[in-house]
Amino acid sequence: MTPPSRAVALSEKLTRVHAALRDRLVLVRQEVAERGGPGPGVAWPDDLLSHCLGFCAAIHTHHRGEDSRLLPALRDAAPGLAPVIDKLIEDHELVAGILRRIRDLLDPGRPPVGTQTFLRELDGLTAILTSHFGYEERRIAQALDTLGPGGWVAEVFAPDEVAGPPA
Repeated sequence: MTPPSRAVALSEKLTRVHAALRDRLVLVRQEVAERGGPGPGVAWPDDLLSHCLGFCAAIHTHHRGEDSRLLPALRDAAPGLAPVIDKLIEDHELVAGILRRIRDLLDPGRPPVGTQTFLRELDGLTAILTSHFGYEERRIAQALDTLGPGGWVAEVFAPDEVAGPPA
């Protein structure tokens, strides 16, 4: 049996990174729901704050890697995917806006928000990322599997560094 080509490995790695990010989002949401957010005049616990901000950074890094390296390479190799790639980039901008709102809600310089407000933002992020990841996997996996060695490496495929579990 011949080992899978590098291109096949790319779609598998992308799917694994998405799964790790989904799992991490579930853990962050679960932790916020179980522990609750801060009360009036009380700051977010440092560990919960770092888990939430770490997740936001992981998503940002993943999408930045896709936008700067993966999607341009894919656009060059499969020009027919241009509308799909444009949609993915549009989704990345939408997600970036939600991530900014989440980071703003966690800003130590502003009054803390209630748990339910924060959970609503996480639920919105979950809905968008679930749809986005599924769309991306359905629409570009086949193209990734036919690219062949592209000679490029993107940090988007570093699941342990990008999407490892919260500390």
